[in-house]
Amino acid sequence: MRPVPYRVLFSGSFLIVGLTLLAYLPILGNGFVWDDDLYVTNNPTLTQPGGFARIWLDLRATPQYYPVTFSFFYFEHALWGFHPTGYHAVNLLLHAANAVLVWWILRRLDVPGSWLAAALFAVHPVEVESVAWITERKNLLSGFFALAALGAYLPFATFDPDTRPEPSRRCPWRWYALSIGLFVLALLSKSVTATLAAVMLLLLWWKRSRLGMRDLLPLLPFFILGATLGLNTARLEAEHVGARGPDFQLSALERLLVAGRALWFYAGKLVAPVPLSFIYPRWEIDPWQASQWLPVLAAVLAVAALFLLRRRLGRGPLVAVLCYAAMLFPVLGFLNVYPMRYSFVADHFQYHAGVALLALIAATTARLVPGLGRRPFLAGAAALPILGILGCLTWSRCLVYRDAESLWTDTLAKNPSAWMAHTNLGNLLAAQGRDREAFGHRLRAIELRPNDMVGYLNLGNAYLRAGQLSQAIASFERGLACPNDAPVRRGKLENNLALALGLRGDLEGEIRHFRRAVREDPRNAEVHSNLGKALASQGHKTEAIEQLRIAVQLNPDDAEARDLLNRLIGG
Repeated sequence: MRPVPYRVLFSGSFLIVGLTLLAYLPILGNGFVWDDDLYVTNNPTLTQPGGFARIWLDLRATPQYYPVTFSFFYFEHALWGFHPTGYHAVNLLLHAANAVLVWWILRRLDVPGSWLAAALFAVHPVEVESVAWITERKNLLSGFFALAALGAYLPFATFDPDTRPEPSRRCPWRWYALSIGLFVLALLSKSVTATLAAVMLLLLWWKRSRLGMRDLLPLLPFFILGATLGLNTARLEAEHVGARGPDFQLSALERLLVAGRALWFYAGKLVAPVPLSFIYPRWEIDPWQASQWLPVLAAVLAVAALFLLRRRLGRGPLVAVLCYAAMLFPVLGFLNVYPMRYSFVADHFQYHAGVALLALIAATTARLVPGLGRRPFLAGAAALPILGILGCLTWSRCLVYRDAESLWTDTLAKNPSAWMAHTNLGNLLAAQGRDREAFGHRLRAIELRPNDMVGYLNLGNAYLRAGQLSQAIASFERGLACPNDAPVRRGKLENNLALALGLRGDLEGEIRHFRRAVREDPRNAEVHSNLGKALASQGHKTEAIEQLRIAVQLNPDDAEARDLLNRLIGG
């Protein structure tokens, strides 16, 4: 590969960053949306003493064990508190940096149209979900460290055997150590980057006529680290996040059908990114319906054709498609991830993988237009119409993430059957005091999903706030009768049922359900506090002190629990 003049490197990078900032400028005025409360605004590890240590040492202290991501949030909170502009600005800068890294790496790999691929990645509206949604900082950070790890591995691998430097003279192992370190940071930002090891292997096969142990052994630590942290995330996804229950009980054939359809769905959104939705309809999967096997068959035939034509087309197209599939593998349905409760696909799932197909599209374009592949200014001028269209779509999509109400309203306009959107919009409207509108969305959510525990929790809360205790109790009890869900949700139902029973005067039932809430969600300070207060009111002083101590330990900011604890101890 010919060396890149610094003038070209700087100007090309400047263009990419400029395009990115221009396309995503609206997000700087956006606020917080869904899950941003769990990750940032209502995350106790960002505000409580010892929170930073818990981020790293406690696997369940945060919604997902991604300590690098939450460390960024921790330090950002120290800088600008809960002002969303700072978080959005960091997301935007990370995406711009990732786009620049894509160009540098593809250029080093001598991929034609590398600048065009990076520019497409920078302004493509499919990426908006990862950039405009603060919660998806994990995508941006993991992408940055994964790209950096790959970039550091390339000097070590030195793909051209004829120009491989002698290790004793140039010490490429320092690049290898750096690559390992960056890969660990990527995994601790989001473990989906475990697939980087497979991508490295495919790139080696692409650039070499054959692979030997000298090529394979250095990748072994990458595979081991990726598998270890990936399996840990899968376990926490089921036990802590709630990726289990009837929604996830799919057979092997059903999962294969999901994967085949998802591959083409994501590729289609890259080629034609309209319409985009925060939640897409969840497909009905039926292995006995012959037509549902067509996407799987088409995917197999496409890979087979690229393999058979590899001498004529080169290995590049085949490797690009395999890298795309490999990076998507964790979210194709073979492993349980929480969003499968409401949809099998999501735009942010292909933030990393999309680079492979965009590189293939750009390389094909560069082959058809001589000179386009190596000149950023020429590539930018030639691609200006498509980049402009994509940039406008991205600008418009950024506005959808202005606030939570805008996001859920847009989602329901495109997917009226999105029960999750009805649920969350109902919660939002209720918090704003718009109870009549909220009640309608909560009823609609239950109509669409009659066995959903969360739906009955929200409906019960609405009745409770309206003082309709009998209806609230009935809703909470119906929710507890739903198929088993995450313990945290069962704990909320038990807690709120206890509150309703207490208001009705059933103090024995109140304590009984508070105890169940503690068993279901033992790390919830609120339920310990509620149980302690109920026990104290009934004269069970010793046990009340025990529960209140746990509540204060879990949440030192609970002044009411601390005051009651001090009075009980002093009395």
